[in-house]
Amino acid sequence: QIALLIGFISVNNSPWTDYSAYSFFQIVTMCDLVMILFFYITHVFRIYRKLTCVSWPLAEFLHYLIGTILLLIGSIVAAAKSYNLTGLVAGATFGFLATILCILSMWSSYKVSCITQSTSK
Repeated sequence: QIALLIGFISVNNSPWTDYSAYSFFQIVTMCDLVMILFFYITHVFRIYRKLTCVSWPLAEFLHYLIGTILLLIGSIVAAAKSYNLTGLVAGATFGFLATILCILSMWSSYKVSCITQSTSK
């Protein structure tokens, strides 16, 4: 989450040369930040116990999968259009770092929710 925030701030405070590439990157990072915050609040306040109609492990897995793919695309586009401006390069770098961390988080979420449930039966 911090890598996403640093990437967003780096891109937001840099001079842009291609508005569509960086606005897409900003939208993707903000959506990921909001969804991570939503799942964090859901776990902290144990809302998942009251909303049993939602498969929370599947919802979290799909969030990480879709967010990771969009973040990877946004980071590639941002890196390709950076034109060696340091803030934009830093934003793309933190975007790639956040992509790797989202993949690790997706794997750990899958491992904890699915593999431990199947072995406990």
